Order: sequence, then C-alpha cells, then structure tokens
Amino acid sequence: MILTLLFASAMLLISILLSPLSNRIGMPVLLLFLGVGLLAGQTQMGQNLSADVESTFFVGHLALAIILLDGGMRTRIETFRVGLRPALALATFGVVITAAVTGLAAWWILELPLLHALLIGTIISSTDAAAVFALLQNHGLRLNQRVSATLEIESGSNDPMAIFLTIILLELITRDTPPGVAEAALLLGKQLALGALGGLAGGWAMARLLPRLDLQPAFYPLLVTAAGLTVFSVVYLLDGSGFLAIYLMGILIGNRGLRKLDDILQVHDGLAWLAQLSLFLMLGLLLSPHDKLAFVPEGIALGAVLILLARPLSIALTLWPFGFRWREQLFIAWVGLRGAVPIVLALFPLMAGLDNAALFPTIAFIVVIMSLLLQGTTLARVARWLKLELPAEPEAMRRLSLEWSMEQNHRVWVFELDGEHWTPARTLQGVKLPGNIVISAVLRGRELLPWTSELKLQSGDRLAVIGNDEAEKPLARLFSSVESIPALKERTFFGAFELNANIELAALAQNFGVAVPPDQAEQQLSEYIRERLHTAPVVGDRVPLGAIELVVKAVEAGQVTRVGLKF
Repeated sequence: MILTLLFASAMLLISILLSPLSNRIGMPVLLLFLGVGLLAGQTQMGQNLSADVESTFFVGHLALAIILLDGGMRTRIETFRVGLRPALALATFGVVITAAVTGLAAWWILELPLLHALLIGTIISSTDAAAVFALLQNHGLRLNQRVSATLEIESGSNDPMAIFLTIILLELITRDTPPGVAEAALLLGKQLALGALGGLAGGWAMARLLPRLDLQPAFYPLLVTAAGLTVFSVVYLLDGSGFLAIYLMGILIGNRGLRKLDDILQVHDGLAWLAQLSLFLMLGLLLSPHDKLAFVPEGIALGAVLILLARPLSIALTLWPFGFRWREQLFIAWVGLRGAVPIVLALFPLMAGLDNAALFPTIAFIVVIMSLLLQGTTLARVARWLKLELPAEPEAMRRLSLEWSMEQNHRVWVFELDGEHWTPARTLQGVKLPGNIVISAVLRGRELLPWTSELKLQSGDRLAVIGNDEAEKPLARLFSSVESIPALKERTFFGAFELNANIELAALAQNFGVAVPPDQAEQQLSEYIRERLHTAPVVGDRVPLGAIELVVKAVEAGQVTRVGLKF
C-alpha cells in the first residue's frame, strides 16, 4: 500500500512540476498528464498502479463531476443571454450530426458493422468540458462572449446526449429485443428531466443554505463538494444525467453572490485540476500504447473526418439560425476538443462485454491525442487569426473578501502601477476615483507607506484599496495595465474614438464625413448595430458604415452602450 502511495504521489509531483513546460512549448497540460501516465504504464511503477476498467470508470465519473461543478460555478448567468440556445442546439442536434457523420466514416474506414461504427462515432462525438475549460483558462484567451459562452455551455451540457446515444446503441447491439423509438425517447427525456430537476433543486437548496451557516472557512468548499457529489449520485441512481445535474447546481451556486464564493472557488480550482490530473494519469495507465499501434492510421483518418468534416458540418447546420458569423463558426468548430469524456464513454463497451470491445478505447485514445495535439496547441493562434480575441482587461493582482458586514460586501484589491502611465511619478489629485472606496496603503519595494493625497505614486508601486464590487473595473483601468500584442491594444482594436451608442448616424455624417442614407440619419448607433448583426450584440462585434467601422465596446443588459470608431 505504501509503495502504491509513493508511486501515485510521485506521478502527481512529476506532472505538476512539468506543467510550466506545457506553456513554453505550447502543449496542452492535459496531454502532459496523459503522457506521464503512459510512460508510467510501461515501467515497474505502472505495474504497481495498474488501472482496471472498473476503477478507471469510477475515477472518470468522479473527476468529471468535480470538473463540471467547478465549471458551473464559474459560468456567469449573463452568458446565457447569448449562448444558451446555440449551445443547447449543439449539445443535442450537433452531437447527433457529429456522431452520424463520424460513424459512417468509421463504417467505411474500419469495415465494422454499421451499429458498431455508429457507436464509435457516438463515443467520440462529445466535446470535453475538462479540456475546454482547462485550455481556455490556460491560454488566458478573452474571446467575444457569443463564442466563449457557447463553448462553455455546450461542453458542460452535451454529455447527456452522448451518453444516451451510447446506451441506446449498446442496447441495439446486445439485446435480443432492441428498444423502440418510444422507449428511447423516454430514456432521453428521463435523463434530461431528472438531471435538470436534480441540479436546479440542489443548487437552489445550497444557495439558500450557505448564507445561513456559520462554519469554519475550510468547511464551505467541502460542503459544496459533498452536496454536489450527493446530487450527482442520487440523480445517477435514478437513471438521470448526473453530469447535467451537477453542472446546473454549480451555475446556481456561483451566481447567487455568496460571500464565501471566493474561498469556495479557490479550493475548487485546485480540486478541478487534481481531478483532471488524476483522470488523465489513470487513462494513461489504462491505455498503454504498445497494443495501439496497429490502429494508428485508421484512428488518424477517423480523427481527420471528425475534426475537418463532422464537427464543422454540425456547427454549420445548427448555428446558422442564430446569426453567428463565419469566423465564429469556424473557431467553434476548431475548439471541438476531445478529452477524457470519449475515453470514459469507450469503457462502456468493455463493461458490456462487446465483441472487439478493446477497439473502442483504442480509437478514442488516438482521436483524443490527435485533438489535443492539433487543436489544443493552435487554439490561441487560430483565435487571433480569425480576429476573435479581445484585448485583455486590466485586473487586480490580488483580491480578498471582507466579511465584516452582513449588509455590505467589500473587498481588498492590490493593484500594481505600470510604467507607461505612472512615469514620471504623480499624485492622484484631480483624478476622478470611484465613490465609496478607501486607498489604505502603498507598498514601494519593501517599504509600506500610508497613503495621503500628497503622496506621489510611481511605477512599481502596489496599492491596497478597499471598496465594493462595482469599483473593481474602473480601479483596474486606472491603476493597472495589461501587456498585449500590438493588434490587441485597446486603441488599436476599438479605434481612437469612443462614442455613446445613443448618438444618431446624422452626427457621424456631420463630424466624420460618413455617407449615411437619408432614411437612417435619425437612427441611433445601437439600433443600427443590432439591425446589421441579426443577433444579440457582444463586445468586439464589428459593423461597417461607409468608410468607417463601428466596434462594440460595452454592452449592458443586452443593449450597446459604447462604440469604438475605426477608419
């Protein structure tokens, strides 16, 4: 037992210490974890940590549940305004289209019976929440909200359809009396209904319970984890979608403005990474590469069909009613990342005792490696090539919640002054600061200085500021900056002029010499932009107007409020 513990902890240690290498060489960190597991599987260490199908299946479900809970708590409810309907279309019809096209390709490439081929297509049809959340976060990409919301919600909600199709196809293959259409529809409805009801009920109960409890700070994250896994297990035992339930529960908890949420998220971030790391290590141990080489050409060919044909076709057919631009559709198609979910689904045929069952995790493994290598390593470059990345927003170095009042939710922020705006040194006299804030101290080198209105601030100073949540963004814009490639600097991206969205087009014609049709002269910028987009506007949307380009710079409650102007 101690030897097993030693090997397990050593693998975790090696993977974590090697994780900075993934950023330097552009390799997804999840692929690094998988590689460590594969290498360990070929050594004495792997023999001591042999992963069987049942244990990997259990760890896979547990890890995915924790990852989805963390992803749900980080999903802002306002993203549903632009991302819910397209994401649900992708999570249902998109999965079916992807599975069908890939399954037909598997039937031709692998020369399998049609149902077995469709089962392979179904297993690799679902995008993976762990891979999507990890790579978007790891690359630090700030995408426009329409794209990011669709990707996050889709990856968190498409597992029920993939699991449903997998179970139905297994029943068709193994049962003497295959399920009919009514039975299949009942199974899908039961999965979705129980998952939704369980997640909403569990999230509502925890969101009401947490503010009423007085526990040790360390207990709150553990309570949320235990409650989430309880809801997941109960819904799963009732033949519902536990993955959908725990994801919805996380969304409700994360959007209630709970005072302990920062502490909960900090712990859950570590738990989610531990879950991903452990899952990919176990998958690496289970899927030793020595018996996979025979199917590499077929797996690569099937992966190419999935990435270059099936996924783009499903995106084109499901997103066209929602007004997505071709650039956005192309990027969403490219970020159809495969990760742990296909490999976990590929264990279903093994547990069902299907003929040639070892083929399913083999193909899934090859496709996952191909997806992480090809799509995962090029994610940031593709986003910039398609001009979908937004300038990064300045933010505080550190933030800490202050729980000294039940009525007010204050925070302490630490901002570091940049050299561009604070050289030479100057005071804050004449600078308009947000209301209801207090600058408490300045750290200059190793010297702690009390702040006064006469104190000259200089590059490198760190300011500790206390205020409410609404003050963070204006303070960050004032005190902090972000490094960015030239094309993503704010003035370059949005243009040198910033306008109120309630300005009429006639004013642009008068001040900038823009040709405006007479029947649109009295139309406001916000109305003009919405008409041209045919969908809900988000920051970064671009609309041409004669010789200029209007760039959406701020959106509040679905309405454009600020517009950048580029010549």
